[in-house]
Amino acid sequence: MPFSDYKTALVTGASSGIGAAVVERLCREGLEVHAVARSADALNKLAKRTGCFAHAIDVTDRPALAKLTSEVAFDVLVNNAGVDRPKKFLEADESDIDLLIDVNLRAVLHLCRMVVPGMVARDRGHVINISSIAGNYNFGGNSIYHASKAGVAMLSNQLRIDAFGKRVRVTEICPGRVATDIFNHVHGNDPSIRERFIDGFELPQASDIADAIAFAIAAPVAMNIGHMEITPTLQVMGGLQTAKPQTVESRPIENRPAENKAAAGGAGGKVA
Repeated sequence: MPFSDYKTALVTGASSGIGAAVVERLCREGLEVHAVARSADALNKLAKRTGCFAHAIDVTDRPALAKLTSEVAFDVLVNNAGVDRPKKFLEADESDIDLLIDVNLRAVLHLCRMVVPGMVARDRGHVINISSIAGNYNFGGNSIYHASKAGVAMLSNQLRIDAFGKRVRVTEICPGRVATDIFNHVHGNDPSIRERFIDGFELPQASDIADAIAFAIAAPVAMNIGHMEITPTLQVMGGLQTAKPQTVESRPIENRPAENKAAAGGAGGKVA
């Protein structure tokens, strides 16, 4: 549908990064955009710059979201809010699991529950779920985040089935590394974080993701763009690695007990 077929949009996680860029892009398209985030100061600055409606709401605050969605019939829903606490699952505690599930998955489910039925009733609407390549690929040490994003990926597919027969479109956006401040939010404000994740890399900007979302929304009514992976050209997700169990025999000689080194190396403890 062209943007002229839509009037209103709700964007979560809107105070910075991809969320703020999406708000700016949709406002330029003439939509009445409602921006949701926790930071009132950042939202107010965004509102002055773009003309959006600012709502300082945590996405886990279900009553506040229910009030907002009951007052405005949203044609476009952009689920962008997300958090991360990178660590191996064996090191995770209860609060890690609750936070990531509450923000990354449960909030998305409830917002879709609040908004999508109205889209179906009006026979128009577009849900944009900003997930991650982590929902489709495995990386080390971030199991809870991967699980929450995989849930969003499956929800995106299922919504299409539940809304079958209506002009309600669903797009899952799966970014790879993007040049935003998310890495500082997750890892801290040390300058080394930017050097590790951003400086020297050729990365998409938040505005590039917003432009991709606008492309999906503006597609013809007969066309649903269901899934978009957006990564740097120089980033790949593939690569198969297999490690052997570390037994005494397979360990490097320098890591074996002293009494085994001479036997392994023969006379003088040397290996040919």
